[in-house]
Amino acid sequence: MIVIGSDHTGIELKKKIIEHLKLNNIQVKDVTNFDDQSGDDYPDIAYIICKNVLKEDAMGIAICGTGIGISIACNKMHGIRAAVCTDKYMAQMTRQDNNANVLCLGSRLENTKVIEIVDEYLNTEFAGGRHQRRVDKIHRIEQCQKDGVEYGDSI
Repeated sequence: MIVIGSDHTGIELKKKIIEHLKLNNIQVKDVTNFDDQSGDDYPDIAYIICKNVLKEDAMGIAICGTGIGISIACNKMHGIRAAVCTDKYMAQMTRQDNNANVLCLGSRLENTKVIEIVDEYLNTEFAGGRHQRRVDKIHRIEQCQKDGVEYGDSI
């Protein structure tokens, strides 16, 4: 399942992605299924998306104007690895090497290949191996912050 959401800037892009995913028989959970989100803020949207990604053990797609703000907000949540991707290579590498669980996209970018980016992200598997060690270190940083200890003391 793919959890998807957007702020007001991303409504049309979100609809386009949802339509594509459904045509490919991919289950979608739209957690911001509003037609008019003029009063929304991307940190709130990020929280809703990430909460559902973690609860459902799913992958997510988060959309704001540039993808940057929502990615910063997403990455504040323990267990989330979100990345802004502007091309297929970035989408491939964020999954393959970083096991990102949230793809962040910018609705205001002139990117006609957004569906290709989404497909690359969803069709790339995490490579594991030496990359798992690095993802584990990301988790360790989160845990150290939660526990109030210095990361360097745990290396």
